[in-house]
Amino acid sequence: MVVLRREIGDVLRGARQLQGRTLREVSSAARVSLGYLSEVERGQKEASSELLGSICDALDLPLSLVLREVSDRVAVAEGLAIPDTVPADLAAGLGRSGEWMSRGALTSVG
Repeated sequence: MVVLRREIGDVLRGARQLQGRTLREVSSAARVSLGYLSEVERGQKEASSELLGSICDALDLPLSLVLREVSDRVAVAEGLAIPDTVPADLAAGLGRSGEWMSRGALTSVG
């Protein structure tokens, strides 16, 4: 079974490590204790939406990209194909064209 907090933690840790930053640097920028950030990264603590937003800001990453990566990982774990764009019927239900949600548009942000 997929545990969402573990996937979120893995994505946050991966982003931090790719940036070559320490837990201390990110925890200070996010205004969260180093120990708590470590627990979030290890999937031991559930991050509130506010805390997740602060961590994403500290990593200079849009929250939407983090959530998209987590969503893709969950889909893979569930054995689902990961679409490059939102299906047209879903986008119509949302009242959006779906074009802005394509993988290319999201990865070009930032």
